[in-house]
Amino acid sequence: MAPTDLLAVFERVTDPRKRRGRRHRLPVLLTLATCAALAGARSFTAVAEWAADAGEVVAVLLGAVRVPDESTFRRVFARLDADTLDQALGAWAAAVTAPGEGGRRRVAVDGKTLRGSRAGATAGRHLLAAFDQRHGAVLGQCAVDAKSNEIPALKTLLAGLDLTGTVVTADALHTQHDTAAWLVEHEAHYLFIVKANQPTLHAQLTALPWAQVRTTARAQDRGHGRAERRIVKATEVRAGIGFPHAVQAIQITRHRRPLTAQTETVYAVTSLPTHQASPTLLAELARGHWTVENQLHWVRDVTYGEDHHRARTGNAPQIMASLRNLAITILRLTGTTNIAQALRHHARRPERPIETIKKFSC
Repeated sequence: MAPTDLLAVFERVTDPRKRRGRRHRLPVLLTLATCAALAGARSFTAVAEWAADAGEVVAVLLGAVRVPDESTFRRVFARLDADTLDQALGAWAAAVTAPGEGGRRRVAVDGKTLRGSRAGATAGRHLLAAFDQRHGAVLGQCAVDAKSNEIPALKTLLAGLDLTGTVVTADALHTQHDTAAWLVEHEAHYLFIVKANQPTLHAQLTALPWAQVRTTARAQDRGHGRAERRIVKATEVRAGIGFPHAVQAIQITRHRRPLTAQTETVYAVTSLPTHQASPTLLAELARGHWTVENQLHWVRDVTYGEDHHRARTGNAPQIMASLRNLAITILRLTGTTNIAQALRHHARRPERPIETIKKFSC
């Protein structure tokens, strides 16, 4: 079996049900739910409605005897081991996006709370994701108890990936000595934003003679009614910083011009040496980190209405988020830039989602 065979991945996921009384095979349920997500389904009800509307067209392709109802999807996914499914899907995504010879993978790590899964005083499920900046693919996801627990969860999230040569980007929450040391021990590099949670390091970076730094990169963007101009400076810091394996300090100055001009300066550190990472590349990495927000979390919130999904039972919230991740990954890998348009395209004909999935199956 090829590691890029998506349908074979579904076959390997352990079914939480007893064998006796099963009416629908788990791979069929997962494939139908993924097809429904590719067609824009937002809930268990929508998944079941899509499956019912697809009827025999998809059932014959999958070898299904009958179409499952909403309660079947809800019950099975509530009991399914969500972290195991995420690991399997992440391994598949890593296989189909493996960097070529001499290439370097760029992975952005960020968390998101499923607000609709909140039940009374119980907080909504919080998920940490690893996102391939180049391909727009989700390489992993794991649940954490609360946002403060993202720090140790990063190691759990990335432990299953081959990190050799990978650059991991993360926000200031993950700018931790232990995290930096762990990544370098696993032959990865990091680029971390530095804020007030590391006051000594932040003060050291602020005090560097940035006015004397001549090596810079400049970029400009326009969109959403505003213009942003960025100036990135980088300098070697092989001694005196006190952060594990940090060899370059970075200053990013953003000038925004909406109604009134705004200027913001942020700092970062990286283990990438100057001969491997110019200011231009560092600017790309820092800017690329936000793909996890713009190309994943924003799509799940706005296009899929994720925060309005009220699934709360068992692992159902995480499973549905995993299927949205998978649908977005599949569409990105087929070259899609407009996810909403692609969902409408797949919704118009029931065979289209299964045809798209089969592009990733041997």
